[in-house]
Amino acid sequence: MSQLPASFLALPKAELHVHLEGSLEPATVVELAARHGVTVSEAEVAARYQYADFRGFLDAFKWVTSFLRTPQDYALAAERLFAQLRAQNVVYAEVTLSVGVMLWRKLEASAIFDAVDEAARRALPHGLRVAWVVDCVRQFGPGAAMDVARHAAQWTKRGVVALGMGGDELALPAADFRAVYDFARAAGLHSLVHAGEIGGPQAVRDAVEILGAERIGHGIAAVADDAVMAVLIERGVALEVCPTSNLRTGALAGLLAKQDARIEEHPARHLHERGVTITLSTDDPPMFGCTLAGEYAAALQMGFSVADLVRVARNGFACAFLPDEEKTRVVATFDESTR
Repeated sequence: MSQLPASFLALPKAELHVHLEGSLEPATVVELAARHGVTVSEAEVAARYQYADFRGFLDAFKWVTSFLRTPQDYALAAERLFAQLRAQNVVYAEVTLSVGVMLWRKLEASAIFDAVDEAARRALPHGLRVAWVVDCVRQFGPGAAMDVARHAAQWTKRGVVALGMGGDELALPAADFRAVYDFARAAGLHSLVHAGEIGGPQAVRDAVEILGAERIGHGIAAVADDAVMAVLIERGVALEVCPTSNLRTGALAGLLAKQDARIEEHPARHLHERGVTITLSTDDPPMFGCTLAGEYAAALQMGFSVADLVRVARNGFACAFLPDEEKTRVVATFDESTR
């Protein structure tokens, strides 16, 4: 893999697309399982983290989240993720919390949020500012999504900045969730949707035009439709691009209509050159064997220059769901660090 210069690695970074539940290293899974009387080895966890397609990934995600049962479990996951982020010079992160899965498992979502919010407060003096994206699960339907949105609306003054929607984007049409996103916007939440990962460019358009998405999780299918790219550019909607994730889930191969794909074939550079705003993120780093620094290094293999990547890293702050005054300040701080 191409090497990034030390000067780039030293820059402050933002991470806008990382799932708390997908951030569990095998050793942490072993520890969590033991708390609940289940014995697994790190090798068994690593084997679970190998899959051939997106459905296999969802099955692995479902399995690993089964060991997150108490507020203390979630707090441990948060503390471990925050340490990983700080080690990569991430100073701002919007962490996705799957409240949809919590409610489906009948967990105490409010108590869990209290625990992870406290972990985020402890991270702040160490140089990491954390905000939260509360995520619903598309295949659970609009009723369950509205329950998630109502929880998110209660936490807007405690660092929750957006409602997101993940899961199987082919399960239900975006229009089914219009009322959910209308409710979330009225409550002061930003709008975020996973789309164009395994779905086509129309899924990206629908997320923007029907649900009002301000950022798109993944969105790589937009590259196949000039008109959809034009919509993204016109409306200033950024794509949270997660290259290794797209490779490992088969999303990239699906987009290219190939049996296998190589990271060099990822469309991130083309999207960037066309004028679509992109950020780079890890999605579920241990589950994909990646790091944020590794994603930037992979971008060099895609043909990005280091100067390009500085602009992409800046986008992470410029596209953050921060109040305007604070966003201006963090972008200025980033710009100063590049001089």
